[in-house]
Amino acid sequence: MSVYQMFKYVVVWLTGLAMDALHIYVGLIVWLVTAAVFKRRLGSWLPWAAVLAAACAGEFLDFFDDMRTLGYWDWRASVHDIWNTLFWPTVFTVLARSGILSRLIDGPRTEARELTPEPRETREG
Repeated sequence: MSVYQMFKYVVVWLTGLAMDALHIYVGLIVWLVTAAVFKRRLGSWLPWAAVLAAACAGEFLDFFDDMRTLGYWDWRASVHDIWNTLFWPTVFTVLARSGILSRLIDGPRTEARELTPEPRETREG
């Protein structure tokens, strides 16, 4: 077993989470941290691309472990892991790019003229 695989099992043991759940958390954390570090909006493709790169890098390491231990690549497991890692960052990126995410967070926007009070009539005389 490689150091990478041992590290994954230690994280599973420490957190008590299933590997699928960890893929989801890692995807969201990479997406949010990349957006924060590079000061990008959540609708930017850079945070999403960072999640894709991280997922592919992890599966690249899994590929070598599979070849060494199993003698073949369990590509279905890799597709499953990439799907779990990218699902929510993809959903949130699309929602952010469409403006739906900001409307869900901020609520409906009110026009500025609706916020300005109507002038009162004054009596002179």
